[in-house]
Amino acid sequence: MTDLLKTSLNRRTVLQAATIGAVGISPALRAAVYAQGSDAPEKKEVRIGFIPLTDCASVVMASVLGFDKKYGVKIIPSKEASWAGVRDKLVNGELDFAHVLYGLVYGVHMGTAGPKKDMAVLMSLNNNGQAITLSKKLADKGAVDGPSLAKLMASEKREYTFAQTFPTGTHAMWLYYWLASAGINPFKDARAIVVPPPQMVANMRVGSMDGFCVGEPWGHRAIMDGIGITATTTQDIWKDHPEKVLGTTADFVKQYPNTARAVTAAILEAGKWIDASLANKSKMAETVADKSYVNTSVDAINQRIMGRYQNGLGKTWDDPNYMKFFNDGAVNFPYLSDGMWFLTQHKRWGLIKDHPDYLGIAKQINQIDIYKQAASAAKVSVPKDVMRSSKLMDGTVWDGKDPKKYADSFKIRV
Repeated sequence: MTDLLKTSLNRRTVLQAATIGAVGISPALRAAVYAQGSDAPEKKEVRIGFIPLTDCASVVMASVLGFDKKYGVKIIPSKEASWAGVRDKLVNGELDFAHVLYGLVYGVHMGTAGPKKDMAVLMSLNNNGQAITLSKKLADKGAVDGPSLAKLMASEKREYTFAQTFPTGTHAMWLYYWLASAGINPFKDARAIVVPPPQMVANMRVGSMDGFCVGEPWGHRAIMDGIGITATTTQDIWKDHPEKVLGTTADFVKQYPNTARAVTAAILEAGKWIDASLANKSKMAETVADKSYVNTSVDAINQRIMGRYQNGLGKTWDDPNYMKFFNDGAVNFPYLSDGMWFLTQHKRWGLIKDHPDYLGIAKQINQIDIYKQAASAAKVSVPKDVMRSSKLMDGTVWDGKDPKKYADSFKIRV
């Protein structure tokens, strides 16, 4: 900020800018307003729900390391039992924000995931780092990847059960996409069930399912416990895919825009801290392994968070596309195309009947302006384009340009 701007920024200008939430003013003036305190958070203490998963880390570390205090808020992480519980508490206001599945937010907004409520995505919390696990019993029969699973299912006819974590969520979409890419219709050829993430391993142990898709550390935990193998990672389905987001309701953003911006900035800084060094990742693993958070052993978390993978069949590898929380700012921008992709898959699988206004809905939900303001405060660069292009495992390219055509292009769909 220049001395001239400092001089010219009088009290009336500051108050006017604060009144409109600093929206529509220049970035330099907005930064000046923020610095003078008129953008102070309206709500000083916020509850952020999370599910015991490694990718809750930036929310937890923002609180533990005090990044929240820097922006004038106090984050209270609230451990939740299921994604349905997170949904309900967000909708009824028991939670202010949540570490939440991208597709869950869109499902609630569309009314396809329970109660309908206008929702908001403030930022992406992480890319990559989920996995599809097949039971050791299937692996012993040769089913270790998509093609061999399809072959086994064709030769040994029975009901095959696969678990995901929420009907419109990310894990459901990764699981269905992967099965369909192998020629398996997830609804006609198998049974899909919903199981909360921390219960996945226990359910596979007692034989309730043949496979599941979930976030870490539960994929690695299944290998450590000798009950499952990693058939694929989600980054092999879609490199740098969107995963969890910082979600809230549209009403909250309207009522507390400064709070939304401050919390986003604090979590951005926490993600930057995690990705800054291996030492920080180790510290993070030790912290979130605690019973207050993920409640597992540190060694269930600290391998894959470094990109060190094993599949449970003797194969080990270093994956450069492991879970990222910041990645020089590439992770966190709430691309409109990312949100639109989930809508295309919801249409593909019959979760919504008709083609929606893909771009219009993404613009309603993804809070681009608030993210940019938070990124400016946290000194994080933002991309020039609100869309991005990605190639998925089957060679299809998603760029958000023709979502109707894309949604209807899949051979296997409902």
